[in-house]
Amino acid sequence: MNRTFKTVASSDISISELMLPSHTNFSGKIHGGYILSLLDQIAFACASKFSGNYCVTASVDTVNFLKPIEVGELVTMKASVNYVGTSSMIIGIRVEAENIQTGKIKHCNSSYFTMVAKDNDGKSMLVPGLILLNMNDVRRFFNCIKQIALKKERDLHEEEFDYNSKEALESLKKYNIKLEF
Repeated sequence: MNRTFKTVASSDISISELMLPSHTNFSGKIHGGYILSLLDQIAFACASKFSGNYCVTASVDTVNFLKPIEVGELVTMKASVNYVGTSSMIIGIRVEAENIQTGKIKHCNSSYFTMVAKDNDGKSMLVPGLILLNMNDVRRFFNCIKQIALKKERDLHEEEFDYNSKEALESLKKYNIKLEF
C-alpha cells in the first residue's frame, strides 16, 4: 500500500462571516448554537480538503466559549488538521471576532472536532499521514494524543465505576444535591 502524507498547512482553511441580528440569542449576543453550526461546517471543509473524501463528525471533544460575539463583528474561523489516525482526524478551530470599526480582534472560541473520512458506501477510508514541519505542529499533535488518552480514561471510568457503592453515594454529600431514594 502506497501511503501518502500531507502537511498540516495543506489542510488550512478559514471562513469569515459578518454577524447579523438574526444570529442573536435572547441576551443580544451571537447564539452559541449558530457558532456551533459554523464550526461543524469548517471542520467538515478542513477534513474533506485534507482527506479528499466526504467526512462526518464523530465527536465534538471541546468547545470553549471564551468571549461573547457581538452583532456587527466579523467572525473568522481558522481550522487545520492537528492529528490523524487511520480514518479519523482531529480538527483544531480558532474563532476570532473583529470589531470592523476599530479593528480590535478578540479570541472567542477554541474547538476540537473529530472527523472521519467515508467512501460512497459509508465505510471509513484511510486518511493521509500528517507531516509535522515545526514545533507548533508537534505541540498540537501531542495535545491531541493527550486528549485521546483522557477520553479513553473517561470511558474506562464510566465502565468500571460502581455508582451504587456506599462509598460513591457517601461522597455525594459534599455537593449541592439531595438524594431522595
